[in-house]
Amino acid sequence: MTRKRLLIGGSITVVVLLAGFRVVRGRGDKGVEVRLEAVARRNLVSTVTASGKVQPQSKVDVSSDITGRIIELAVKEGDRVKRGDLLIRIDASTFEATVARAEAGLASARAAAVQSEANRGQAERALRRARELRTQSQNLVSDEQLEQAETSFRVAEAVATSSDRQVDQAQAQLQEARDQLAKTVLRAPMDGQVTRVAVEEGEVAVPGTFSRETGLLMTVSDLSVIQVNVQVDETDVVRLAMSDSVEVTIDAFPDTTFSGRVTKISQSSSRLTSAATSADRAVDYDVEVTLDNPPPDVRPDLSATAKIVTATRDSALSIPIIALTVRENTPISSETAPADTSKGTKETEGVFVVQDGVAQFRPVKVGIAGEEHFEVLDGLAAGDTIVAGPYQAIRDLKDSTHVRPMKAAATAAVRRP
Repeated sequence: MTRKRLLIGGSITVVVLLAGFRVVRGRGDKGVEVRLEAVARRNLVSTVTASGKVQPQSKVDVSSDITGRIIELAVKEGDRVKRGDLLIRIDASTFEATVARAEAGLASARAAAVQSEANRGQAERALRRARELRTQSQNLVSDEQLEQAETSFRVAEAVATSSDRQVDQAQAQLQEARDQLAKTVLRAPMDGQVTRVAVEEGEVAVPGTFSRETGLLMTVSDLSVIQVNVQVDETDVVRLAMSDSVEVTIDAFPDTTFSGRVTKISQSSSRLTSAATSADRAVDYDVEVTLDNPPPDVRPDLSATAKIVTATRDSALSIPIIALTVRENTPISSETAPADTSKGTKETEGVFVVQDGVAQFRPVKVGIAGEEHFEVLDGLAAGDTIVAGPYQAIRDLKDSTHVRPMKAAATAAVRRP
């Protein structure tokens, strides 16, 4: 091969390499496709969302204090009752017989008490006469006769006292029997609505000594004040405060939103966990929300979702939540001091600000979080252009990376939920 051909071949190779380099460089200059957005001001609302059940502010579970067969159910579920209205009647025949026995026992005790009192009076008079005769002449009443009279009086007095106590005991037994008889009739403890009937006529009512559910007969609820009891995660409960405004949606009323207020925040968790499981189980706290205008046909135990407003900001400088990312920042030591490697790296929150097509990471300080945006407290100004998506691009992005805006169709696809 001649030298001329070698030079020509070399020139062609150089041209091809230069062309390829320019193509690659041109493609690299296009940069990473990202969604760009200007930092702007928005109205932000920070909320905590929790689910729970609808419950009346006050309800009473009606149960029986005696054992007996139910012979009458005067109400059914959904009935409205007034305080004192008849709810349930239990067979009273056994308790009526007990009252009759107690009344007879009281009459007998009173008769015995009357007789004992008469004997005491007679013994007292005999003792008085013996003492008078003894005073007139010691020969009329001997010491033994006087001692017997005194003993008889003390015995009669003790018997009379015992009879009085037996009368008291008989009266107490009669009162207890009457109380038991009165318990065969169960009446409404308050104005409200019967929201549950757990028994039927003919069943035996038993006291709920060991189990509340076992003795439950029915429930009367005051539906004039309705609450939603929700469970809030431990990471969110510290953000709540009494009287925070709440928007409540009830599954049974899907097209209506109800307003309310936080009226109670529990100071202890709603679920006790053992030491073995407390580390890997979430801790929830009970929060009570009182509705301002509950629907008239609401029922207990309906599923509901509460959106509790914890903070609001008007015209706050904000960025999309997806734009905030974290980068490791290695502390820079001074030239005179040796590097302190013990501190390692520190993660810093920030966003990628775009200038002239180049993205640079900039630390920012954020405040409250709305549904889609963070409040910006420091680090950005209105109008700054930042990388607002997609998530994977932000995650992989590095300083000084060339970026270019996504096409309109791609941007719409990223924003679409």
